[in-house]
Amino acid sequence: MRHAIRLAVTTGLAALLAGSAGAVPAAAAGTWKDRATAAYRSLQEHLYVDPLYQENYPKQPADNPYSYLWPYREAVTAALSLHEARGDSPVSRRDLATRFAGFDAYFSGMPGSAGYQSYVVPPLGTGGDLFYDDNAIVGLEFVRGYHATGDSRLIPHAVDALKAVERGWDNDQSRPCPGGEKWVESANNSFRAANVTGLGAQLAAHLYLIRHQRADLDFARKLFGWNQRCLRQSAGLYWNDISYDGVVNETLWTYNSGAMIASATLLYRATHDRSYLREAVAAARGALDYWTTDDRLYQQPAIFNAYLLNDLLLFSSEAPDARHRAVFERYAARLWSENRDPATGLFHFQASGGGAPDPANVPAQTLEQSAVVQIFAALAWSPRDHWRIA
Repeated sequence: MRHAIRLAVTTGLAALLAGSAGAVPAAAAGTWKDRATAAYRSLQEHLYVDPLYQENYPKQPADNPYSYLWPYREAVTAALSLHEARGDSPVSRRDLATRFAGFDAYFSGMPGSAGYQSYVVPPLGTGGDLFYDDNAIVGLEFVRGYHATGDSRLIPHAVDALKAVERGWDNDQSRPCPGGEKWVESANNSFRAANVTGLGAQLAAHLYLIRHQRADLDFARKLFGWNQRCLRQSAGLYWNDISYDGVVNETLWTYNSGAMIASATLLYRATHDRSYLREAVAAARGALDYWTTDDRLYQQPAIFNAYLLNDLLLFSSEAPDARHRAVFERYAARLWSENRDPATGLFHFQASGGGAPDPANVPAQTLEQSAVVQIFAALAWSPRDHWRIA
């Protein structure tokens, strides 16, 4: 069924996605696999601290023994992305099992506030705040692990993460543009954010497609609709957040574009409602038009660009478009030539996590190194596997 739908929409995509970048020499998948492997080995050599990862290399005086949850999640994604790339992989099934088990170090089962905390819980650490966006992306990683391995034991962990995200929905109807997902489980939270709302929609839609529970689909639609009503600037672009008193933070990020492209794609897959596909097509075009202007893509954090690439590849499983790969091959080639330290194999950026290396920003980070592995590995994936990117 999906194949027939894809054939039906592909013919019209040339017009819908007009303005694609000119042809560029396509690097062989093996080239990207080799680069992903080299970047992954540098990650393991310099930043892996059994059984988790450290935040920076060299380690900084104020660093904790282990990284926060977000970098750890991205290191797991890097391993899984490389494992799933075409050809032999340096990441074994045993390696993957170890990485997924590491999430337990961040999980608290405390009644009423169960979920993945921002830092490792006792006995390895002191724990930390529960961020709803952290839980959304961890849930997505368990979904991705399930698609890669077929191990249904990963799904309850994704469901635990979704339950945490569900607690983040703001029920105060007196606020401007009521609803939306709060950022952190804290009385000090003061806004609803595009990232967790879009990522939560993505997770809920994935889980609906796996376990077919109507509540998951309803939640995904609710989250997607709120971002569309309250934070959509234009097709494919979303303001970062809106405060409780209605002040909009108009910052734009590539990962917010990506999450909503992926959510629209998954909602189309779940419902066969072509309005979601039309939105995904418009969002993909609008996002790439914006982010490829004035060097914006290169200046964005590499990890946010990894999200956007994966989400565009997921979208391409329904509506193929060569522009996505062309844009990201140029970006990835630039990272390899301009951001890599040949002596260590580590990648360096501005303090923001994007742009040209800043000599004053000395440490390489698990977060950005993992992002580069993900980008290179994604370019080595077979297009027939893009449908299962989470």
